[in-house]
Amino acid sequence: MDEQLHSLSRRLIELRMEHADLDVMIDQLSQQLPLDELTLRRLKKRRLLLRDQIVRLEQANEPDEPA
Repeated sequence: MDEQLHSLSRRLIELRMEHADLDVMIDQLSQQLPLDELTLRRLKKRRLLLRDQIVRLEQANEPDEPA
């Protein structure tokens, strides 16, 4: 059980780091001219998918509340 929580926590950290890296890339790309709309859309879509994965893992990591 501890190993599973450890790997879940590790995966969350990895996803958050990738999400932060994408934030930086998106900010940098949006400052460049000419603007590469297609790449920007792809990065934003990937960032959104990562955010969804992070939320799901966070919810799975939280203990169930007693009814």
